[in-house]
Amino acid sequence: MNLLKQVVVKTLPVMAGYIVLGMGFGILLKVNGYGIGWALLMSIFIYAGSMQYVGISIITGGVSIITTALTTLMVNARHLFYGISMIDKYKGAGKWKPYLMFGLTDETYSLVCDGKYPEGENRFKYWFLISLFNQIYWITGSIIGSVVGSVLKINFDGIEFSMTALFVTVVIEQWLSNKEHRPALIGLISAVICLLIFGKDNFLIPTMVLIVVGLALFKNTLEKESRSNE
Repeated sequence: MNLLKQVVVKTLPVMAGYIVLGMGFGILLKVNGYGIGWALLMSIFIYAGSMQYVGISIITGGVSIITTALTTLMVNARHLFYGISMIDKYKGAGKWKPYLMFGLTDETYSLVCDGKYPEGENRFKYWFLISLFNQIYWITGSIIGSVVGSVLKINFDGIEFSMTALFVTVVIEQWLSNKEHRPALIGLISAVICLLIFGKDNFLIPTMVLIVVGLALFKNTLEKESRSNE
């Protein structure tokens, strides 16, 4: 029970965001004629927040399979970089590994990448529970949103901003809980540089590439500092 309590506390910022974001998805899906069953199945088997929002346009617009595949690749390309960075961390995860890979969203990544886990606990089980709870939050929000969308007739314009608010909350929490801020600064500087060069529609993938390069160099710097301190 103590482990579950720690997982809940750790995932509270994500819960606050995912409930709202999931509701937004469920509402939009319902407004477009797709009910609670669609919301539930998409949140269980797709579970890709931004892509689920895009998926509403795809299923309502009669988009071709090729266009769907390319769109999915572009929207979720950042997860390629997340996955690469987690190869060593998830090595030896055993039975927990398939779901750890499936449930690696942006927010889950931010909670798991610090490598911290309760003393005496199986770290893979802890990360598994974090991933699972986050998906449960999303599913719950989607179902609530679908119900709300079928009952209330309210203007929900701007609800997607909650995604930005969630990212800001997670970043602040990570900044305050870690003394080492260089990785965060690498991400921030990389994003600003690529935004200025490539523009808001094309900066995401170049940013991810630049961040990976920057973190690789940062890792080498840390190793040199560690050796010099020995």
